[in-house]
Amino acid sequence: MSVELTIPQVNKLGKAGTDFLGVRYPLISGGMTWISDSSLVKAVHDCGGFGVLAAGNMPPELLAEEIDRCNALGGAYAVNLVTIAPNYPAHRKVVVEKDVPLVIFAGNFPKRQAVEEVKAAGSKTMSFASTISIAEQQIRFGVDALLLEGSEAGGHIGHVSLTILLQQVLFHNPSVPVFVAGGIATGKMVAHLLLMGAAGCQMGTRFVMSEECLAHDKFKARFAAARAREAVSTPAFDRVRLPVVAVRALQNKGMQQFGDLQMDLLKQLDSGAIKREEAQLKVEEYWMGALRHAVVDGDIEAGSLMAGQSVGLMDRIQPMAEIFEDMLTEAETELTRVKELL
Repeated sequence: MSVELTIPQVNKLGKAGTDFLGVRYPLISGGMTWISDSSLVKAVHDCGGFGVLAAGNMPPELLAEEIDRCNALGGAYAVNLVTIAPNYPAHRKVVVEKDVPLVIFAGNFPKRQAVEEVKAAGSKTMSFASTISIAEQQIRFGVDALLLEGSEAGGHIGHVSLTILLQQVLFHNPSVPVFVAGGIATGKMVAHLLLMGAAGCQMGTRFVMSEECLAHDKFKARFAAARAREAVSTPAFDRVRLPVVAVRALQNKGMQQFGDLQMDLLKQLDSGAIKREEAQLKVEEYWMGALRHAVVDGDIEAGSLMAGQSVGLMDRIQPMAEIFEDMLTEAETELTRVKELL
């Protein structure tokens, strides 16, 4: 269902982002493993937003099929590649062989070679940045846009909140479009982030709560009942011997089991039974599997309930078109209010 709105102020402030993405509205649906499939990409695309296909750690042949489905839409979208996923090298090969409009590097900062390889295949690139120096490095590597994701977000996260990232990176006016994410769930927030200079806003948890999202009903119901403080980040027991990327999710047995896994892996590292790289892969394999148990199978006790703190700002499931209309209309109303104040 198409969403046609008269929002001149949102359109003006979001023009750099919509021009870059090739869409009507500066709203991105984040790449969420086992959630952001081609059907969610289509739902967002049909409403005028920018959908992201999450590669996660899916088999390469399945990723190729999902890309074909997204290409059939005839519109703009991105593939999110997790650089720390076991299948990342194979995934990169797939996107190079396919006609993908934009590739977003997630999980860790991509190497120059990876950026150049993807760009040589004709794709635009986007990567995350946690400081202005990293932003400048990624721009030197050739990325076409940056994404600032605060620690309020769900799934794999950094350690810095969006309010700090805005000041560390966005306010320095990098030479490429800068999109922002983490804790965003209202049109008012979108309005103020656009005023600050953001090219657009990415949301994940907000779009999980859409009717079109294929996540299990139990998964969505748990989100609807959750409070913001229940979405916590995982601790790292030993950042030197076993550096792991923090994950934000709702507390349950799955989070406890991750702590047990870290302790077991550290013991194996001490005994020499396993190397650090292998231990890190086992961590990622755990999250990929645990998330599938929750999203696909509906196991909300032992599965991973990856969610941003914005989960506390929503309590109902809506049609995607209604989400877009609510967000964008509220953003336009807020911009009108601010204009009158000034």
